[in-house]
Amino acid sequence: MSARTAVQGVVRLAGPRLPLVSFLARLPAALCPTGTLLMVTALDGVGRGGVVASLLWGGQAVGGPLLGRLADRRGHRPVILAASLANALLTAALVVASVGGLAPAVQAGCAALAGFTVPQIGPLSRTRWIALAGGRRDGHELVGPALAFDAVVDETSFVAGPALVGVLAWAVHPAAGLVCAAVLMAVFGTVFALHPTAPAPAPAVAAAPAAAGRTAAAGRVLSGPLLVLIAVTVLQGVVFGAANTGVQYLARGDAGVGGLVWSAMGVSSAAAGVLLASFAERFDLTARLRTAVAAQAVLLLGLLPVGGVAGAAVAVGAVGFAVAPALIAVFGLVERVAPAGRMAEAMTLLGSGLIAGQGLAVTGVGPLVGAHGHLAAFALACAAGALALLLVLALVRLRRFPPARPAPAPALAAAAASS
Repeated sequence: MSARTAVQGVVRLAGPRLPLVSFLARLPAALCPTGTLLMVTALDGVGRGGVVASLLWGGQAVGGPLLGRLADRRGHRPVILAASLANALLTAALVVASVGGLAPAVQAGCAALAGFTVPQIGPLSRTRWIALAGGRRDGHELVGPALAFDAVVDETSFVAGPALVGVLAWAVHPAAGLVCAAVLMAVFGTVFALHPTAPAPAPAVAAAPAAAGRTAAAGRVLSGPLLVLIAVTVLQGVVFGAANTGVQYLARGDAGVGGLVWSAMGVSSAAAGVLLASFAERFDLTARLRTAVAAQAVLLLGLLPVGGVAGAAVAVGAVGFAVAPALIAVFGLVERVAPAGRMAEAMTLLGSGLIAGQGLAVTGVGPLVGAHGHLAAFALACAAGALALLLVLALVRLRRFPPARPAPAPALAAAAASS
């Protein structure tokens, strides 16, 4: 299957609107952490900026799986709609609290609540692709390309988000990025929630027979294999957080330069995701994950001799070629081990793993960078990559993650076709 044919097949699953809507709906998740840090730092100093941004990040990590569990139980539409509108209001409240010079505790509370209400559109979108593919006769062939396509959308959003924040902060106001995030969430979060592809509540899914090789629809979500995948995403988040901290140190605090350097990873990762769509089914997901994590561990070593922003751009760009294949494989394996009726919760648990890993890395490596420079951050990224490799080599095997054949979902497929 060529990359073009794979993309065409994926777009036919849900119609052309869903990819665009999901991109714009997930853009606030990329805007908010950087936008909060820039806004609060510009208005109240770097100390408070770091605290407020970390609380927003922590809120995202905690709230994501809870919203995912509610989405499984109540359906995507009411949960994502309520979360999107609440998040837009709370993000606006954070802007008002910061621009108005309100007490630090008020800013911190708004940030934590804003983070808590962010719907993890990326993982929830992957849930939809899996459900849609399960409703087609050729669905098994389309799951891999669909997840690859969604990874490209993810990477594009996380390249565009920080860049947009920097431009708005420079051209308009330090708070403009968060205002943009609130508007996008209110509008496109609502559209994503109400899109015809929104899965029904779990009881409707549970009524269908369980797919071969997959846990029962209402089964326990935190199985041993899923915990392994969560651990992989936490370590992947540490790689992101530590490497990004080193890049920002080399950029000497210039968020525009640091953002451009870091975007090299997103560009190469998106390119790898597009290429992967053309041969996604030739190798099992377990083999692809081991290969991608091994490649990343080797490529991360290229960060150690870096001494400037140009070298950092080349090094992180090289690492990016392994990122999308690894994440596509991780999220694809969730479909094999998570209960059919708790797929959104399982996907958001992995999303929270990425967020938590980044937050832990940024918090932990900060003092080390102050004492030892960017090399400390890059060394931590390399160590996390090596640990991830050991983990997947030891525990990610085909016998633990047997392929599953998705159960038919005719009603969902019909709804997608009508969109």
